[in-house]
Amino acid sequence: MINPVTPRKPAKVKVDASSKAKPRKPRKTANKVLLKPSVASFRNRLLIIGFEVLGLAITAICVIMVLLGYSANWFSGTRFFTSLLPFAIGVLALIVAAAMLLIGWWKLRKLLQGRAAILAPALAIGFALLIGWFVMQNHFTQAFGHFRLLVCGKQEAGRVTLAHQVYAAYRRHDPVQLQKLVGRAESYNPVIAEAAKVFDVDQNLLQGVAATESSFLPRDSKDGGRGLFQITLVPKTIMEQAAKKLEVSKPSLLDPRHNAFIAAATLKYYLTQMHNDLFLGLLAYNIGPANGGLRFIMQQYGATDFVTIQPYLQQLPRDYPIRVLSHALAFRLWQTEGKLPVYEEGDNAMRIQRIGIPGLQTEL
Repeated sequence: MINPVTPRKPAKVKVDASSKAKPRKPRKTANKVLLKPSVASFRNRLLIIGFEVLGLAITAICVIMVLLGYSANWFSGTRFFTSLLPFAIGVLALIVAAAMLLIGWWKLRKLLQGRAAILAPALAIGFALLIGWFVMQNHFTQAFGHFRLLVCGKQEAGRVTLAHQVYAAYRRHDPVQLQKLVGRAESYNPVIAEAAKVFDVDQNLLQGVAATESSFLPRDSKDGGRGLFQITLVPKTIMEQAAKKLEVSKPSLLDPRHNAFIAAATLKYYLTQMHNDLFLGLLAYNIGPANGGLRFIMQQYGATDFVTIQPYLQQLPRDYPIRVLSHALAFRLWQTEGKLPVYEEGDNAMRIQRIGIPGLQTEL
């Protein structure tokens, strides 16, 4: 008798836990790896283009100012056929030339980029440096002056006329006496610099006021002026401002530091009253509250600026601002060049005009 075969149970196979399939981590895509080089490349290209645009922009602006400045001088006048029409044609020619140069630059840029990406911006920066060198020369001063005259019109014409009065006054100074004046100022320069900084006025301008008022020989004058800046009548509010900055109850006019603070506060007050017109501000400083002050005198005669008020000041010091600014110019030249160049020698006139008159060149 055959016994039935009992089916065997399948053998249990032990599976090591460590051999179980582990979930795979997501692979980093190639896009993430390539992202940084792509961003860096874009930034480099943007930087290169930025340098190229900057160089071309600087070059274009300077060239336009020079060409328009000289054109304004060449075609100055009021006649239509000899002045106005030629200037208009010149502007049109400038626009056409600019368009042609841009097309030419675009073609040259493609050629340069075929060799190296850095060549085009390097050339543009080179042009900008070249025009920058030209700007630093004295000849650019004339072109820029003509350009300002073209844009600003009557206002600039008046400023230029007064500026040349200052240059002429500096030219007439005795160099020996001017050098002595600069030497006497040395001991007072620290307090003048401090006062100028506290009241936010030009230091050389304040030196010019002291030179004109006392020649840096503090004294009491017959008309009541006292000290370094020959202080006379001062509005009460100005005296209070000076006392507050000096941290004293009552400033002393005999103390050079106190005197300089009062003068700086007074000059700042009148410059603000005259809307920062340098010539009117200096004239108002000199006149003070007498005759109602300069503002009242201008309202009385309907004058609007320094040029129109001059004919009405027969009994008042019309040339005071010119004298102050000619001295201030001397201090500016001494500060920047360490000497007092003779105006008419060589190219000194152009260099002095490029340095500019203290208080006036800030409008550039």
